[in-house]
Amino acid sequence: MRLFCLLVCLACCINGFSQEDQRSKDAASKFESLYNAGKYNDIFAMFNPAMQAALPADKTNTFLTQVKTQAGNLKQRAFERYEAGFASYKAEFERVTFRLNIAVDDAGLIGGLFIKPYVADTAPKPERNSVKLILPFKEEWTVFWGGDTREQNYHVDYVAQKNAFDIVIRDSSGKSYLTHGKTNEDYYAFGKELIAPCDGEVVLVVDGIKDNVPGQMNAIYVPGNTVVIKVAANEYLLFAHFKQHSIVVKEGQKIKQGQLLGLCGNSGNSSEPHLHFHIQNVENMMNATGIKCYFDNIIVNGSPKSDYSPVKGERIRNK
Repeated sequence: MRLFCLLVCLACCINGFSQEDQRSKDAASKFESLYNAGKYNDIFAMFNPAMQAALPADKTNTFLTQVKTQAGNLKQRAFERYEAGFASYKAEFERVTFRLNIAVDDAGLIGGLFIKPYVADTAPKPERNSVKLILPFKEEWTVFWGGDTREQNYHVDYVAQKNAFDIVIRDSSGKSYLTHGKTNEDYYAFGKELIAPCDGEVVLVVDGIKDNVPGQMNAIYVPGNTVVIKVAANEYLLFAHFKQHSIVVKEGQKIKQGQLLGLCGNSGNSSEPHLHFHIQNVENMMNATGIKCYFDNIIVNGSPKSDYSPVKGERIRNK
């Protein structure tokens, strides 16, 4: 039996910390108590509306009944970290140990639930990239989120994304769109070419997710249309939010620096067209740790920089 539950989680709306916060602690404790008592309808009542729509009561009951049959009661639960907006626990059931991931929204309701076999973290976690990178686009873009503090970069609370960038194109007045901003085509970044920062191998392509109407977000598949490139031992480059059906590379393909990957879009957990880019130590973002990203030779606010990691508000382009 596959113990996987549909993910329903808006990561940018969930607080994450290196230590378990009170909302997550309360929700996980209540989930454990209700699960062991077999009160699955009460667990369903803990779901937020999006989660209830994605996993109706009958499917919730079936899923949790199957877990109980296979694994038994939950005997011990230990918080380990936050990953992609989920509080992640080592959950020791009577007959098996699982990783239990629970996402809790600002109202204290469960917005995501994920159970999978537990694998201890063994992969080395490099602190920064070892390969030399160019920026993954042409022209000048602006860093919307980037840096090491929460003020600069909301991603810092999420293990896999802690060194991520969200990058847009802005005009001289600071706007990211030409007129009204109500359509994707009105945004400067929409449809712009995204390129490979270095040589590598494509290990994941997702290309069928519809682009959002600006201001709306896809709660089902957060990264949207995605490319992941393996570039060195324990270094994986993740690009998110491509335009639907614009990705031109394939899984298993060897690519060269500067090669076209696809076009910037507005798919997934994205309120306007932009590029989300980060480096992680393993392919699967659910198990990954983010790696700080430095670019080799770039222009930052009009001045040349080498081996530089941009921060919020900086205008960046390749040299």
